[in-house]
Amino acid sequence: MTYIDGFVVAVPTANRGAYKKHAEMAALVFKEHGALKMVECWGDDVPDGKLTSFPMAVQKKDDETVVFSWIVWPSRQARDAGMAKVMADSRVQPDVNPMPFDGKRMIFGGFDVLVDI
Repeated sequence: MTYIDGFVVAVPTANRGAYKKHAEMAALVFKEHGALKMVECWGDDVPDGKLTSFPMAVQKKDDETVVFSWIVWPSRQARDAGMAKVMADSRVQPDVNPMPFDGKRMIFGGFDVLVDI
């Protein structure tokens, strides 16, 4: 069964174009190193919560938008090997493809697929 890496980040709304360009470049690299698919979603209806929420999780500021993303891998083993290659790839290094957001506020994790209908 496939394996998913999920990400949530707050991106300055003014950086939407730069973020899209950054994500498109990264997607090519991830796919070259074994990812099946990469999806980037710009927040449209992401409410603030009272106890917890996406905006709270990434400490979203008023001039930022929440982005929800995931990468589909064939397996956990493919993800581990592919991610190591991605992190070593010069095309995704900060001096070549800088992140147009504060990476310290990104939340992420790897997930086994439980249901896929």
